[in-house]
Amino acid sequence: MSVMTGTRTGIVTHTVVGSGMGPITLVGTDGALSALLLPSTRPRNHPADGDIGRRDDASLAEAAQQLTEYLAGTRTEFDLQLHMVGSEFQKRVWHGLLRIPYGTTWSYGELAASVGLDPRTSSRAVGAANGANKIAIVVPCHRVIGANGALTGFAAGVERKRFLLELERSPVGGAGTLF
Repeated sequence: MSVMTGTRTGIVTHTVVGSGMGPITLVGTDGALSALLLPSTRPRNHPADGDIGRRDDASLAEAAQQLTEYLAGTRTEFDLQLHMVGSEFQKRVWHGLLRIPYGTTWSYGELAASVGLDPRTSSRAVGAANGANKIAIVVPCHRVIGANGALTGFAAGVERKRFLLELERSPVGGAGTLF
């Protein structure tokens, strides 16, 4: 996975992929994936209105293909160029998310420890950075759960988080349809 950082400038385009959760919008900046918008994503994770650029299925064809394969249960890792924009702390946490193996979950404390932070004092800040992730699924924020094993916040709703975790635990063929 190749990661670009910085500000969101350049040519912005989008495409839409159908899924068992409803339509998923992929947003790219200069061809690198910069956002993945799930149905019902809270407004704070959406780009500003009109900021998803023109529809261009070709510029994000590889991202769309890999997402489709993941949702079909035939892909366990993504190999895409990402464009992540955020604070240095957020980027540190997002890089930690990329290290969570497919089919496993970590607590917020485990994620904090994985990026060199004290889990007793930084779990909430790590949770906030996790929640600011704009490239859900590919940067797998859905794999982070509460210390007690509870499914906690997810921008697209806990039912979608459950769907993704079940998809990763099911045999080849995916988890089916959420709605």
